Amino acid sequence: MAELSEAGRPLAGARGLSDRWGRTVLRLRFTAEDLLRVTFAAEPAPLMELGLAMAMVQRAAVPQFSRWQRRARETLPRQATALFGLVPPTARGPMFLDPLSKGLDDGLDLVLATPASRVRAELDRVCPTRRPVTPWVKDLADGEREAWQTLERAMRAAHSALIDEPWSRIESGFQAERAWRTRLLARDGLRSTLAGLAAGGRWEGTALVFPRPEPTDAALSGRGLVLLPSVLWSRPLVALYEDAPSVLIYPAVTPLPLLEEAPADPLGVLLGRTRAAILDLLPRELSTSDIAKELGISKSSASEHAKALRDARLIVTQRDGKAVWHSCTPLGLELLRGADTAG
Repeated sequence: MAELSEAGRPLAGARGLSDRWGRTVLRLRFTAEDLLRVTFAAEPAPLMELGLAMAMVQRAAVPQFSRWQRRARETLPRQATALFGLVPPTARGPMFLDPLSKGLDDGLDLVLATPASRVRAELDRVCPTRRPVTPWVKDLADGEREAWQTLERAMRAAHSALIDEPWSRIESGFQAERAWRTRLLARDGLRSTLAGLAAGGRWEGTALVFPRPEPTDAALSGRGLVLLPSVLWSRPLVALYEDAPSVLIYPAVTPLPLLEEAPADPLGVLLGRTRAAILDLLPRELSTSDIAKELGISKSSASEHAKALRDARLIVTQRDGKAVWHSCTPLGLELLRGADTAG
């Protein structure tokens, strides 16, 4: 995954890019054509999720992913670790590694068929800025057969360890997220829906801005934007293409570690069991302590889940002295009604 300029070169001037509060940001600059061509991906992309998972394994502990990260590091086969030479913790590695595909095999066919000129250009761009130029990376750039066989084995091993077993949950989380966002789009329109894809999202004219540690200023190409939710990533990431719609990967409301324990009801799949239960309590106003007591969870856990629901604009929070009170927004109430209807 990587951000490129329209000319296919690394973005210039991204360092120091910040908003009026001094936070570094991802800024997506839309043209009128891009706004008319915003679509949702129809299904999750296995190799996209694989690249994000390999990046997540390398990151410092991320809330809600920390146990998953620890387990993934312990179980990742040695053969798969070759990918660390290409995929950094930011997930901004060579773009030929994660084409949009329906399955592992057809995705690998696309990877292995990447033109040599594109492989060399991508590796020259990524290394050594983000990854060191190892002998194996050099052999990949030179088209050495053994190096490419190592890459294929590494991708298959990583996929087997990180993606194969939870794939049904990845698909369920994706489809629940997509259905919910489509409903928001019909209700609130494109502008509100796009700004709500991640915490802190907002519009500055025709630019969509999200706070993010790695500053990026991305001008879309006029070919549109595909929205791709991921249950394995925690912040917005954009892949720009010269000859195809750009792709905005954004974090699904419920990450994979919570989906692992989600029940089979629609609201539980979308939010996770605990968050769905909290939302179900909040047609009436309750404090954080009330929520913790009703569900038998810690106050800190109740507060963390409430923050996620608030970031998704499903609840509002007000402070009254030392007490913090929560209640559903109209959107949260509508989601509850929709879940009751579906049930």
